[in-house]
Amino acid sequence: MQTALNLQAHIALVQAELDRLALPSSPALLYEPIRYFLNLGGKRLRPALLMESCVLMGGNLQEAIGPALAVELFHNFTLLHDDIMDEAPLRRNQATVHTRYNSSIAILSGDALFVLAYQQLLHTRPQALPELLTLFNQTALEVCEGQQLDMDLASMEEVKIDDYLKMIALKTSVLLAASLKMGALIAGANHADADLLYRFGKSLGIAFQIQDDILDIFGDPEKFGKQPGGDILSNKNTFLKLKAFELADEAQKNELKAAYALNSSSQAQEKVEQVTRLFEKLGVKALTEAEKERHLTDALQALDAVNMPESGKSGLRQYARFLVDREH
Repeated sequence: MQTALNLQAHIALVQAELDRLALPSSPALLYEPIRYFLNLGGKRLRPALLMESCVLMGGNLQEAIGPALAVELFHNFTLLHDDIMDEAPLRRNQATVHTRYNSSIAILSGDALFVLAYQQLLHTRPQALPELLTLFNQTALEVCEGQQLDMDLASMEEVKIDDYLKMIALKTSVLLAASLKMGALIAGANHADADLLYRFGKSLGIAFQIQDDILDIFGDPEKFGKQPGGDILSNKNTFLKLKAFELADEAQKNELKAAYALNSSSQAQEKVEQVTRLFEKLGVKALTEAEKERHLTDALQALDAVNMPESGKSGLRQYARFLVDREH
């Protein structure tokens, strides 16, 4: 039984398995975009944590490789389709699939990725499959629900913080949570421990997204890798934005609305500066940090209750803290 985190080795293993994924050569315009998209890279965090969870709960790493690939292929399917819906020209500084090819090809290649994910999911301990399939299906639907909620909220004039938290839980957190739980199920862990790992992952995923919100505006450009304020420029709902509108008086709300209405390229810097100044005046950064810590605390409380070697818990605690305090 492994008692210390080995995430880098698991990430490398996931990448090696993706590199040798046997995709047909024909039809070329179905499989070539999949190869292209997978080669764009990624953190491979979810599949690595699935493997980590399996090993820490006493399971066989080899039985976790297929489901780990399933999670990563599904995640890439969601990104590919999200790019189409968002009309995003770039993914990791490279052309998105619908930009490089076209939207019809991107949709069909995304559909194929979804099927490939299910094929990989089958490569595991047969006794674990019924629960894995149930959890995978539930999670896939929830991620779709989260994406729809994200689009719904984007068109609403007033968005409540609770609705935003529900959206990021579904769109972002449940796949991280499911990855940890799937690893435990493959290892044959009891349902109580598997559910605690799910709670750990779900709360950690929310804290992770809130940190993203903070970094986009208050991150160090040298470390974050881009100029701050992208969420402001795109009028994106974030915890900071919603908290600011919640706290603002009528005059400040009007100021915020006027600032967010600045949409020409020549007004970009002014827009970011005005919104950031109002955020600072309202003190929303500290409140957002506190919300992040609240979800991290819930994650760590769940982890504390898992029947797992203390060295494994310690490693996961350290990694959780790294994820929510990261600077890029």
